Formats: sequence, C-alpha cells, structure tokens
Amino acid sequence: MSDPILSDEDLAAVCHEPDESTKDFIMQQTMYRIKDPKRSLEFYTNVLGMRLLDKYDFPAGKFSLYFMGYEKAEDRPADKKERKKWLFTRPATIELTHNWGTENEDGEPYHNGNSDPRGFGHIGINVPDVYKACERFEKLGVKFIKTPDGGKMKGLAFIQDPDGYWIEILSAIQMAKDL
Repeated sequence: MSDPILSDEDLAAVCHEPDESTKDFIMQQTMYRIKDPKRSLEFYTNVLGMRLLDKYDFPAGKFSLYFMGYEKAEDRPADKKERKKWLFTRPATIELTHNWGTENEDGEPYHNGNSDPRGFGHIGINVPDVYKACERFEKLGVKFIKTPDGGKMKGLAFIQDPDGYWIEILSAIQMAKDL
C-alpha cells in the first residue's frame, strides 16, 4: 500500500501548470439541492450575508434556481440579459436548486455528503473574526457541527445550513498562522 501523504516529488509528477487554453476558466458555482427556498434564502442572506444575485424558474422541469454570492448590489445589472452574462462570470457562487414539492415532504430528501456514505464535504467562508462571527451565529440559532474551540483544530468552526450542508467558518489570517 502506498503512503497516503504525497511527497513534493509525487506532487510535481501529477500537478501541471495550467494549459494556456484554460487561462480564463473560473470556479463559478457549487450547487446544493434545497428542500425549502424560504428557509434557505433566509439563512444565506441573513446569516451568511450573501445576496440573491438572480433567480430562474423552470416550470416544465418543476424547479427553480437561486444564485447566491458576495457581490455588491450596485454591481448587479438591471438588464436581464446583461445580468445573466454577469452572473455566470462571478466566481464562487452558490446555486440553490429547489425541486418543487420537496418543501412538503417529510424528512430530509437530500444527502449532505457528511453522513455515510461520505462524499461532498463542505464549502468554506472566510470571515475577519471567527469568534465574533460564531457569537452572531449562536444568537441567530445556527446549528454548529464544531465550535471555534471544539476539537483539535482551534480557531475555525463548522455550521450547518437548513438542509444540513456543512459550512466551514475560517479566517485567512488565522489559517496563514496555523498552516
């Protein structure tokens, strides 16, 4: 069995400089399936401070898409065509997908990736001060997976959104000191 930790030589053998043809690629979105858009939109706007960037309804497919991100309201184009083009050039957005009718189902219709079988893990949100952010989250009744001082790694937290997806709360300043 090989060593699970990749050496610098292993990394050099498998990681390549990006091909010139990919120079304009960006990580644009992560999609979550959500049960109840009212709960999720409240969480992402009020708790995490994101903005609804745009919404698209697909009656034939019976679903809606809500794109969330940290863009300034004044940067969002008023013209629908321009807004769509703008939206899909924003890095690191969250696409909340609501399949109509799931809000009326009992239980949780989706797997968050952190229970068995494990898969997708979490997204990460950089905040200026993890402790202050978590104090606010606590007051808002947010569910914690890990508090900033819980577990072995100090100074970072994990919270859950209304559908059970994990969100890491971290500080770039603290991460730079610790890693």
